[in-house]
Amino acid sequence: MQRLMTWIDERFPLTTLWESQWGRYVAPKNFNFWYYFGSLAALVLVMQIVTGIFLTMTYKPDATKAFESVEYMMRDVPWGWLIRYMHSTGASMFFVVVYLHMFRGLLYGSYRKPRELLWIIGCLVYLALMAEAFFGYLLPWGQMSFWGAQVIVNLFSTIPVIGEKLAIWIRGDYVVSDATLNRFFAFHVILVPLLLLGLITAHILALHEVGSNNPDGVDIKKHTDPKTGHPLDGVQFHPYYTVKDGFGASVFLVIFFIVVFFMPEMGGYFLESNNFIPADSLKTPQHIAPVWYFTPFYSILRATTEDFMVVLAAGVVLLTVLNIWPKTGAMRLAVVILGLALVIAFPYVGDLPWAITLAVASLIVLGYLFWRRRYIAEGVITIIALLLLIGFRYLDPKVWGVVLMGTSVVIYFFLPWLDRAPVKSIRYKGPFYKIGLALFVIAFFVLGYLGTQPVTTGRTVLAQVGTAVYFLFFALMPWYSRFDKTKPEPERVTWK
Repeated sequence: MQRLMTWIDERFPLTTLWESQWGRYVAPKNFNFWYYFGSLAALVLVMQIVTGIFLTMTYKPDATKAFESVEYMMRDVPWGWLIRYMHSTGASMFFVVVYLHMFRGLLYGSYRKPRELLWIIGCLVYLALMAEAFFGYLLPWGQMSFWGAQVIVNLFSTIPVIGEKLAIWIRGDYVVSDATLNRFFAFHVILVPLLLLGLITAHILALHEVGSNNPDGVDIKKHTDPKTGHPLDGVQFHPYYTVKDGFGASVFLVIFFIVVFFMPEMGGYFLESNNFIPADSLKTPQHIAPVWYFTPFYSILRATTEDFMVVLAAGVVLLTVLNIWPKTGAMRLAVVILGLALVIAFPYVGDLPWAITLAVASLIVLGYLFWRRRYIAEGVITIIALLLLIGFRYLDPKVWGVVLMGTSVVIYFFLPWLDRAPVKSIRYKGPFYKIGLALFVIAFFVLGYLGTQPVTTGRTVLAQVGTAVYFLFFALMPWYSRFDKTKPEPERVTWK
């Protein structure tokens, strides 16, 4: 074996690659429960690829045969039911571990310097995973798959100017049809998995370049052994964390297969009952909802009504004032409030030409004041706020619903610059952040549940409250993270 390894190493850096990325990679010695989910995400990815390969052997991407091919693999292919349930359960478990992995980042500030790029690549992995799940959702060609894809694709048609052409391009037809199924199959099987693998590789390389974060949020490279250069608060990933992750994977697989064998539908959250009915373009289900991992964002979309636009406009004014207040004199702040108030008053002072005239005048005055006084950043913030307010008034709420739904995902990319706290970990942050994170998690779960339910007036109001809490957690972060009372970080990791 040693001779074989030597022969391989002379021709390919196998041992060097293993030692640099895993074997001799030094990780903080105070990892806890929350650090299981990164490796579990990798495990689920491998299972999804392997089971997906077997599923493609009997699946037919044809609108007249897709549903029958799924039934065939479930009933007649040896162990086909197991492969299919592993794949469908794996899709949901993938999002479970990814959401928990992202939550750990929020807990311990894993997005802070020097891990900004690592976080951004991770968010790109999340977007690619959402695309992969969306494209795969149509493939069973059941009722909920068909109509869910119809609703989601139609959202793109609300985008001004390019919306209709974009929706046609995504579908490959004027309606969801056989062309859409073939296109989504190609994306699901080839394009997005390759993108996912590339992004995950970049994510791991970036992680091993800057080093892992830890529950204390301190840099373990500050204190090293003068003889070996080994961080005093670190241990080699192998064997310490390979054993730890192996234990975590064992527990996870027990839970995973309990779901697969005894409750693969998970009460309709993993597999909806309507998806066991063949797709029928002439019969719309009574209630169309996406799979559970999309429902928080679907709730945000449904919560955006004309009345809610007034609340959003007021929120823009509030956020602008809060972000400008610390650096701006009282006179300039008054001018900002006056300009924003003019925009909110547009619907009540006249028709569209008059409103546009006021908007242009306000922009000129504000732009001149802030440029002249060198308050460029504050001027830019105010101008953006004015444009948003104009958009809130004169664009269809459906458009803003799509914008808010997209923003609710994209906003994670900006976390490294939104958080202004002097410490990283929640262990040393003050009550503002802790309460904000708790409310954010509650809002996320509430929005997720409401997205699975039919629309009522009460549920719409509750979804609007959840949407406001969701966005305020991020939008107010530059303000409350600056003024929050924090504890001093330790010099070394706290570990026993």
